[in-house]
Amino acid sequence: MNAAILGVALFIGQVLLALAMLMAAVRILRGPRAQDRVLAMDALYSSGMLLLLVFGIGSGTTLYFEAALVIALLGFVSTAAMAKFLMRGEVIE
Repeated sequence: MNAAILGVALFIGQVLLALAMLMAAVRILRGPRAQDRVLAMDALYSSGMLLLLVFGIGSGTTLYFEAALVIALLGFVSTAAMAKFLMRGEVIE
């Protein structure tokens, strides 16, 4: 019974995270300003990372967890670089 509940919870989590990724992609395409697009990109990589973690919980392998860690690190750096570019107009001083 516990495995069935876990399977249903993982499926619901995957569907909701995929829906969040879809909404973030729509905001990237339709965002009126660059700041909206950067925030949507941040939400997109966060949802993608969480989706990989849910896949990792379901499959039981550590490969998904390592990929999620790489996505989190690269996503944070890219968001910080885009924010600095939007504020100052340059990334490297």
